[in-house]
Amino acid sequence: MKQSVRNLTPQALWSNFADLNAVPRASKKEERVIAFMEAFGNKLNLSTYVDEIGNVIIKKPATIGMENRQTVALQSHLDMVHQKNAGTQFNFDTEGIKMLVEDDWVKADGTTLGADNGIGVATIMAILASEDIVHPTIEALFTIDEETGLTGAMGFKGDLLDADIMLNLDTEDDDELTIGCAGGIDVTGKGTYKASDCPSDSIAFKIQIKGLTGGHSGMDIHKGRGNANKLLNRLLYDINKSFTLNISEFDGGGLRNAIPREAYAIITIQSKEINEFKTFIKKQKVILLNEYKITDPDIELTLTEVVNPSSVLEKSFQDRLIRTIYACPNGVYRMSPNIEGLVQTSNNIARVLVKEGQYAIKCLTRGSVDSEKTDMAMSITSTFELLGATVSYTNDYPGWEPKPDAQIIQLMSQLYKEMFNADPHVNACHAGLECGILGTHYPDMQMISFGPNIRGAHSPDEKVQISSVQKFWNYLLETLKRIPPKA
Repeated sequence: MKQSVRNLTPQALWSNFADLNAVPRASKKEERVIAFMEAFGNKLNLSTYVDEIGNVIIKKPATIGMENRQTVALQSHLDMVHQKNAGTQFNFDTEGIKMLVEDDWVKADGTTLGADNGIGVATIMAILASEDIVHPTIEALFTIDEETGLTGAMGFKGDLLDADIMLNLDTEDDDELTIGCAGGIDVTGKGTYKASDCPSDSIAFKIQIKGLTGGHSGMDIHKGRGNANKLLNRLLYDINKSFTLNISEFDGGGLRNAIPREAYAIITIQSKEINEFKTFIKKQKVILLNEYKITDPDIELTLTEVVNPSSVLEKSFQDRLIRTIYACPNGVYRMSPNIEGLVQTSNNIARVLVKEGQYAIKCLTRGSVDSEKTDMAMSITSTFELLGATVSYTNDYPGWEPKPDAQIIQLMSQLYKEMFNADPHVNACHAGLECGILGTHYPDMQMISFGPNIRGAHSPDEKVQISSVQKFWNYLLETLKRIPPKA
């Protein structure tokens, strides 16, 4: 399987991608990939430096005749989202990604692929290792922990690069040039609760929603896909109105930047209500399948009888918890009034865990306008505080203000039209690109983000298009040839 990936064109890029995907590289567990990248730079006898955060900087002199051109920073992040399907047996800490080639796509066997942002990393590696690619002075910046807080970019010092231009290789549509992005903040409500004994006259069930499409909580938030936490809570709310419901635990979602695909609760129902309850669940299943047949065609609602738990939530807390999750905003809050089709502000209820006397509800709030992002965070805070939660804010990062008149944007727009006989989509995105943070250190640096077609990022459906990688590669190489002279 892996060998077939190595034989794809451009071979240097795909071979580097295979090498990279053999290295476990979860966010906040990047020690091995940092060492891998440092060894790569040293083997090439290039100036290689690992900063105090773990970011890796590799510098390569210009090729002959390009010495007077502006210096270019090529930037991608080393970490990847680790997610797998419920039935997939895979250990991300010890195993390399198992890749498959299907028609014009590369994907993984039941896990995320790591094309986000591994294709960008592999591309830069191929340029650093090349002996015949024409380019100006290159400063390669490989950041860490982009996916769970952008902490690599946040901790990066402002005196390590001399570049005039930054090319960020972390966009997922090959006809887009991204020139701005949203900022974000994690809003988390935590607390404790009192438990009660499990009622003796009840039967316990595991109720689960799974098979949702999921996806990136920024780039896919406007697509109307189901959030497993919200859908499960909606069911619990309806069950609570009609039956004697007791919840023992609630466990849904996972990563902060992924739309939750699965969630389950352990509940009890009075024995005398069981037949009516099962009929109710069958009806709810039909309703969900109908509502989400387009966006989440594989959605499943399952009900499995289990051993009665030792305890359940105290009733008044249970009622307030259900109402809190129901009231918490999720999805698109406001579209941009300035850029057609751009989500301006949103929230993703990424994780709900209620178990053994403790609870946590974790959200990732995004916004292109900082004041509106703050407003949404305060709305969520107010909701959580009504439950009695302690609210914390982490991973607050700024957006990236578009500068459409920048020289590199004009150059790459014209080049795209010349090469592909079409105009690129020059836009901003509703995701947390590192350019916004890095730009605070380098306010005069021109920045642009682009990349090949990647679908299903942050989910086990992730895949990258082979022909699009070839298009992206050729476009990048021609861009490097045309970098303008230094002022």
